[in-house]
Amino acid sequence: MPLSPTVASTYTAILCDELVPAMGCTEPIAIAYAAAILRHALDAEPTTLSVGLSGNIIKNVKSVIVPATGGMHGIDAALAAGIIAGCPDRRLEVLCALTPADTKHIRAYLAAVTPAVRELDTRKPFELMLDGTATVGDTTRTARVHIADRHTGVQAVTVTTVAAGTATTRDLTDRYRPEGCADGHTDASTADRTLLNVQDIVTFADEADIGEGSILRPLLLRQIDMNMAIAEEGLRGDYGASIGRILYNGGDCDLRTRARAYAAAGSDARMNGCELPVCIISGSGNQGMTASVPVVIYARDRGADLDTLLRALLVSDLITVHQKTGIGCLSAYCGAISAGCGAGCGVCYLDGGRFRAVAHTLVNAVAILSGTICDGAKASCAAKIAMAVEAGLLGYDMMRAGRQFYGGDGIIQKGVENTIRNIGRLARDGMSETDREIIRIMLGE
Repeated sequence: MPLSPTVASTYTAILCDELVPAMGCTEPIAIAYAAAILRHALDAEPTTLSVGLSGNIIKNVKSVIVPATGGMHGIDAALAAGIIAGCPDRRLEVLCALTPADTKHIRAYLAAVTPAVRELDTRKPFELMLDGTATVGDTTRTARVHIADRHTGVQAVTVTTVAAGTATTRDLTDRYRPEGCADGHTDASTADRTLLNVQDIVTFADEADIGEGSILRPLLLRQIDMNMAIAEEGLRGDYGASIGRILYNGGDCDLRTRARAYAAAGSDARMNGCELPVCIISGSGNQGMTASVPVVIYARDRGADLDTLLRALLVSDLITVHQKTGIGCLSAYCGAISAGCGAGCGVCYLDGGRFRAVAHTLVNAVAILSGTICDGAKASCAAKIAMAVEAGLLGYDMMRAGRQFYGGDGIIQKGVENTIRNIGRLARDGMSETDREIIRIMLGE
């Protein structure tokens, strides 16, 4: 039965919203993006900065290198890099505007301005509030940027100008809100992700227009090009713990290991300052690479045509988003696991599997590795990605062998959608105190 136009339009909008480029780990880049908005709204470099962040953002900024900063890491580096870069129109590629000469500028700015950092008392996993002041001539300007729920989720931007004892406040929020999906499709930022289900995802992958001139084709081609480029760079360079290079072993490895190695290598590079962009999904470059790179590796080995690869990516991408919808943007549950399970489903589809086979692959995969903790973005993410891809592929192997986990096996429940709901419940509710304890440990409390 063909997919309804409403569901097809919504799925297209979700992909428009999800498959966007980012340079660097998305949490520090979201901070840099907010700082670029602040700088632009003030029309001057702020001389004071104060930022409030949800604990999950602090967790993911602590250990990763901010690109184009000469190896700096942490909240202060992300703020200063965004201030110096400006260019909020670049969104999560804001640091692409920096040049090598800007590194000295960033360090000089931090020598003059010490940001005040606090943890927000918020129930939102993703929220930041940035305030800054600047003096321009005889006026003092104070700006506030509020971002929540997603990395480019601008909630409010205001500027108050004090001149001759008179204060005026302007609301600039609409100027900085990202545009929605074009061409008559459902607005990307409000697309109803509760419409996602495995059966309709597989049908959508079969039926979607991915031809020349379609909306989806350039998004998927960009995902392939960007994510394979950084994976290859990770295999060439000496980044982090070099998990990808260890697995790849100079090319002396089988197909399964090669898929794990390429995905891990992309994370090696990305977590350790590589200045190549990636195509993210669920707000994460690591998830974007995990969901796509193994599928590309398998497609090339199979000699699959491009259209088949693109449709397999639709399955992997949307199943990843479907799992993450119930979990939330940031949590104690490692998002790479969801993407690795998605990749296993993409490979299953690539080999001709459809709803029943994809559903069994997914249930098997989530049963294997669910509950892996997220203790922040860092070098070890590459190793978790390798294990996540293995879980997805093992889930597929089980399906091909006629083996499966059944309802009642732990958190598995009869019906793939019921199992996905259980994963969301586990991550969102069951692991909430785990998340808080992880943050306390990382902050040395």
